[in-house]
Amino acid sequence: MERHPAVPFWLCVGDVAAADGHYEALPAPLYWIKGNNENFDVIADTEGDVARNLHYIANGVLLDLPGGLRVAGLGGTLAPTMYEMSASDLPHPKKSTAKATGQADRRRHFVREEVERCRTLHDVDVFLSHEAPVPFRVGRVQAGKRPINEVLIALKPRLHLFGHHHRFQELMVEGVRSVCLAGVGESYLLIDRKTLEYQHLAS
Repeated sequence: MERHPAVPFWLCVGDVAAADGHYEALPAPLYWIKGNNENFDVIADTEGDVARNLHYIANGVLLDLPGGLRVAGLGGTLAPTMYEMSASDLPHPKKSTAKATGQADRRRHFVREEVERCRTLHDVDVFLSHEAPVPFRVGRVQAGKRPINEVLIALKPRLHLFGHHHRFQELMVEGVRSVCLAGVGESYLLIDRKTLEYQHLAS
């Protein structure tokens, strides 16, 4: 972050919490969607502003960011057994350890109602998702998820960024530029907020 002090804010596609569930204050605003490894109790208790300059984007919410950039997201992963549930009914049982509790927390996933909420948005510049669209292969496995494609078809954002698989890859999906981001310790994108052209830079 220090190398580019003129960058007014940062975007992140999930998994922001430290291993112990802590969120660190940052020197510049960072807007992020949930990954599948977050402290969901902290997010709920703070209504998303979990630390200084760290701002959570809820699923299906459109934000107007500095410079007129319009950003929306669909955080979490797809769990077919949870997909038809209401987001407010997703269970989050307490287990014997913090790690086990986190893995049992179904708030890690998105549901159909959130996908439908995303599809009603308009004039989105950047769409963030944690899951990949189809096609996205990890080895021989098709790792993309069709609901992401459904949102891209409806929104036609100028740029789509996603994470979860932690490997840099550029695609065209449903006519949309779609980029999988590597882990922040490996590389990041420096994006022109007007043109949405980007540079892929090593961390």
